Amino acid sequence: MTDRPSRRKLLSLVGAGAAAAAIPAAWARAQEAAADENRVCFFFVSDTHFLADKDNPERLDERSALANRRLIDVLNRLPGTPISADTAGAAAGVVAAPRGVIHGGDLIDTGDKTGPAAAAMQRTELKAFTDAFGLDGRDGRLRFPVYEIHGNHDAPHGTGRVIDAIIDRNKRRPGLTGTSSNGLHYSWDWGPVHFVNLGIVVGAVPEVTRRRRYDPLASLDFLRQDLEKRVGRSGRPVVLTHHVDVARYSTPCDPSAPFANKEWDPCDVAAYYQLAREYNVVAVLYGHTHARNVFKWDGRSTRPAAGLDVFNVDESSHFLSTAHGLFYFELTAQRMTVREYATKDNWETAAWSPAWTYPIKAAARA
Repeated sequence: MTDRPSRRKLLSLVGAGAAAAAIPAAWARAQEAAADENRVCFFFVSDTHFLADKDNPERLDERSALANRRLIDVLNRLPGTPISADTAGAAAGVVAAPRGVIHGGDLIDTGDKTGPAAAAMQRTELKAFTDAFGLDGRDGRLRFPVYEIHGNHDAPHGTGRVIDAIIDRNKRRPGLTGTSSNGLHYSWDWGPVHFVNLGIVVGAVPEVTRRRRYDPLASLDFLRQDLEKRVGRSGRPVVLTHHVDVARYSTPCDPSAPFANKEWDPCDVAAYYQLAREYNVVAVLYGHTHARNVFKWDGRSTRPAAGLDVFNVDESSHFLSTAHGLFYFELTAQRMTVREYATKDNWETAAWSPAWTYPIKAAARA
């Protein structure tokens, strides 16, 4: 399990002076709120789209630099701050010290482009991402560990700079319990909750031989093996993250249909759902759509009354918008509470949404 940053470590990160005078009280509140080892709190962001300046690819685009700098400031500032009671019935409290930040992909913007200019931009963008988010809460501006996946703007064909970086980072990433044979997909535990990061899409089923628009890079095989080995029949809560949304591709599976250039093959989506439903999956996380969407999923494109709980986060710092969002999750033995923290003015100000609250399900495989 990944350790939370200590109060002393946080002070060493922010330095002395006014910041050191302001942070201890908030951090003490954040640590107190997270004191229960079985309480799991984390942030979920996505689609940061770090963009280099096209005219000067060694520099970051000013719009992207501003939005992402403010996002990191918000993530660092939130722990210990109050959350008011809301109309959905969630009690007042404070933001607890998070175990870390999950990033739902599209770290950078130019990973889907080719050519010398794009290669130069990718280098700048990836460096800006790693400088901002770091890895373990000590080596970047972000004060908490980050657990990222790749999206279609990072590596749509399953190769490239971002893929290589994630594989390398996984060798040093704190607290991993499992890593795929290709080094890209991975899992970890925070308290009693098991997390699995699955890349751009989940797949592929071997009996469907048509090509895929986005290569799943054997993420379905890794998920199956990881859940069998590390969750089994325990009924432990599980959280799954990938980049592309499920609802648009939850259509009937026809193994013999020709390639239709869909982002996610419907047969792979169906197999993913059938596997996930066998376990106590309490949250499916993704970004990609640049819009907040919270719903239940039963493997179909309709909106059922029951199913897996899905959390599609808004883009968190895209350079073309000033409206962004992130999710804050709190899981206890009894319930999961999820809130969106969103801005309309590029993180100058932001506000909490009413909470979504769910009972933690009983063991799915008794």
